[in-house]
Amino acid sequence: MMLRVLVAAALVGLPLLVSGALAQTPAIPAASTASPAAPASPASAPSAPDGLVSPFLPTPNVAAPAPMGAEATPGGPPPAAAPIPVDTPAAPKPKKVAPPPPPRETALSDDPAPTLQPETFFATAKASERYSAIVDAGGWPTDIVAIGPGTTGPAVAKLRKRLMIEGYLDAAQAGGLAWDAALTTAVKRFQSHMGLRQTGVVSGATLKAMNVPARERFNELASSANRLAGLNFSFDQRYVVVNLPSTSVEAVENGRVVHHYIAIVGDPEHPSPEISAQIQVINLNPTWTVPISIIKKEIIPRMQRDPGYLTRAKIRILDGSGQEINPKSVNWSTERAANYTLRQDSGAGNSLGSIRIGMPNKLAVYMHDTPSKGLFGADYRFLSHGCVRVQGVYDYAAWLLEGTPGGPGGVWDKAAMEAKIKEGAPFDIKLARAVPVIWVYLTGWSNGDGPAQFRDDVYGVDTVAEAQASAQSSPVR
Repeated sequence: MMLRVLVAAALVGLPLLVSGALAQTPAIPAASTASPAAPASPASAPSAPDGLVSPFLPTPNVAAPAPMGAEATPGGPPPAAAPIPVDTPAAPKPKKVAPPPPPRETALSDDPAPTLQPETFFATAKASERYSAIVDAGGWPTDIVAIGPGTTGPAVAKLRKRLMIEGYLDAAQAGGLAWDAALTTAVKRFQSHMGLRQTGVVSGATLKAMNVPARERFNELASSANRLAGLNFSFDQRYVVVNLPSTSVEAVENGRVVHHYIAIVGDPEHPSPEISAQIQVINLNPTWTVPISIIKKEIIPRMQRDPGYLTRAKIRILDGSGQEINPKSVNWSTERAANYTLRQDSGAGNSLGSIRIGMPNKLAVYMHDTPSKGLFGADYRFLSHGCVRVQGVYDYAAWLLEGTPGGPGGVWDKAAMEAKIKEGAPFDIKLARAVPVIWVYLTGWSNGDGPAQFRDDVYGVDTVAEAQASAQSSPVR
């Protein structure tokens, strides 16, 4: 059954927009440095520059001088020659050990309830009213300290109060100085609503989220509801939701999320847009046409430093008739290259990986695989130029292709796609039935009563509270 949500009025009269802003990235520990080498022995041979002993320099054979004040005895045996020094090979410098990666703090949600549902706008608007009331009542404590199971004392009482105010603990559980199982459960539920690993310990990202003021949470809910106002999207039996602040993809079927996928989305300088479209085709072994913005900002400066880059990256330059142009014939000190089509061959090194999810739209964005799969393991995944990379893209594509005939065994499952990809040539599979997809920017949202869900405003677009504060402070004329 097709449901359509069309809300005429926004929560507040602000335009719907998505722009860029910087997000906090995890600090990377500095690499350790090697210990200084021991000073050379006075008897060592002359050394080459930088303290390295050259094997090509002759070993000096110098007689030891007579002790000061001594004289040689006439007719006596000549003084004995000093022993030839033996080169001692320098001890190998200790290898620099890369610092361990920071502990993973985010977690992919396992909530079967879709982030975006037909009632999400109304539930989020209602949640913003609840959080506005919390702000008016004085908010919640924002000086929570790092604590965990086994802790007792006033810090536990303050944490209980903090969680009770937002709705994670009942009023009857708000008192007490000892940590108990109910408090652990509340902390884990809080973490799940923040997109964090459910450790039950208040530290790191959990501590940071715990101390976000209630006013900021209201701002996230009100701003998200404002962006949802006027939403026109078909909630089909099967649809896809990409929540950009969550860096996640949800495959929804019959009102429940049947698959969750980790995603990499646009960075603050190249934000992924809010958009809805229809997924119509799966491209196997896709080529990649380089956007003009990347040609100007990245390819041209790179070619000035490294003229062989395009050849190594298997990126061809094509003129208007599709004829290939020699990179050496292009003046890379100008922007002339932007007048050509730069296309990367399909294959293992292709920037789109092995699969592209085609969803025609005016902004020419899409979803795809990537050769840089290690980036999915980081907490910060705002790294692309606007398109969305999907971990587990084979499984995702197989779900999209359910009901589409073809493939060696009559269906397009993962094995069938892998076999086709091994052939090496680009190949398109048109879905038997298009699947609606929507990219949304929800930093705060709700689909029912109780505490809301929140994610960081990486693009810096949550401005409803600021606009309200500005309006209230303006003099009335």
